[in-house]
Amino acid sequence: MVETIEREELRGKLQAGAVVLIDTLPRAAYARGHIPGAISMPSKEIVEQAPERLPDADAEIVVYCKNGPCRRSEKAAARLEALGYRRVRVYHAGREDWTAAGLRLESGTET
Repeated sequence: MVETIEREELRGKLQAGAVVLIDTLPRAAYARGHIPGAISMPSKEIVEQAPERLPDADAEIVVYCKNGPCRRSEKAAARLEALGYRRVRVYHAGREDWTAAGLRLESGTET
């Protein structure tokens, strides 16, 4: 079972630059709003994209989606682990928890 991470710990890791954050929602949802610093890698594209975009299998990676009932992040985490990534965690409460705490989102696509 994949470990989870809570909002405040994630915030600290993002501020320290100590984590790769992946938004697993479709690209249109990412463009409308994502946690600052997150990269877009929809859950269904993890297997194809991860080896090139995430070359360090020992990097700390956190995946998230919209909220707890959304299963995309758990599926993405399982796929990453199957690919050999060793430090994968899930921000289970997701984007809704982030915004409910008054934290901002970024919009737009990746550059």
